[in-house]
Amino acid sequence: MPFKKSFFCEQLSRLASRFCLMFAISCLIPGIGLGQSSGEEKPKIILDTDMGSDCDDVGALALLHQYARMEKADILGVVYSSGKVPYGAAIVEAINVYYGKPDIPVGASHDFEFGDPVDKMLAEKLARDTAAFGHTRIHNREFTEQTDLNRRLLAEQEDNSITYVTIGHTQGLYDLLISEPDAYSALTGRELVQKKVKRWVALGALNAANEEGHLVRDWNFFFNGTSSYTAYLIQHFPKEIYLVDAGSKVLTGKGLQNTPAGNIVRTAYRDWLWNVEKKTLQDQRPSWDLAAVYFAVEGLGEFLKAAPQGNLEFDPEKGCRWVTGGNAKSQFFISEKADISQSFSEYLNALIALPPQ
Repeated sequence: MPFKKSFFCEQLSRLASRFCLMFAISCLIPGIGLGQSSGEEKPKIILDTDMGSDCDDVGALALLHQYARMEKADILGVVYSSGKVPYGAAIVEAINVYYGKPDIPVGASHDFEFGDPVDKMLAEKLARDTAAFGHTRIHNREFTEQTDLNRRLLAEQEDNSITYVTIGHTQGLYDLLISEPDAYSALTGRELVQKKVKRWVALGALNAANEEGHLVRDWNFFFNGTSSYTAYLIQHFPKEIYLVDAGSKVLTGKGLQNTPAGNIVRTAYRDWLWNVEKKTLQDQRPSWDLAAVYFAVEGLGEFLKAAPQGNLEFDPEKGCRWVTGGNAKSQFFISEKADISQSFSEYLNALIALPPQ
């Protein structure tokens, strides 16, 4: 189905207006873009995803592609760090093909005992439909092992230049941090991260900054056997950590309704929504992962805010909470501003609905 001109004129008009507003705000208010100021180079991003557990991973990669197209970010590579449903890497490749970037490196977990065991997005069906989506690989084992790819990507980049974004499990980053020297670098994983990574942006610790001070457990940091990996990272990651708790009331999906039927992003959203919740694109889905990518590229921007200085208290069994105060300056907690859900939703929907080229 061809794109509807009137729909995209409307979306582009909204997008242009919002960009103008954001530019004006960034000029008037110094420091609004915590983690990404206007004077900095565009971020070089490695995206670490559990593609298939939820459809917002698909939206997050689509959003990142649009940022790259707008020259606001560079995509160094994508890692699918889940193995029990070993088809997420193929979905990543299909999305890259859709956006005209089939050569972006893709790595995958070869630990087929780790991760979400349920194929909620019908990822195997999508992965096997190479004729429809133009990708060439199907199973995780056909992709470079995730730590091998991560070490190569880090070794190739300039010092202190990489933004590592996790929107799923934490095992992939953990495996990188504890990795041994190899043909790509004589440095250990920790040394390599210390040298090459600028910051870790994580979609995780959701609702950890609650007013009651309750310990909470969220999907990315605690479930499917990931809590021990998260605990190690929170304690030992050698660079700045940005914890993003945003997107739960920011809905995306309906912007994809008038995109081509062959759009893998539209298909993945549609299949997940119907298979898991018996809903449609019009009903939409929360945008946790898109919010993390938004922050990684745009900083606080128009929609996000930073919590008071503090650190994440983390217990692998009981949960985590954000504790304010102290002198820690390596951890930051990012959340939504009040009353921005609708405008944030419109902004993200407009971006992921844009044509691929």
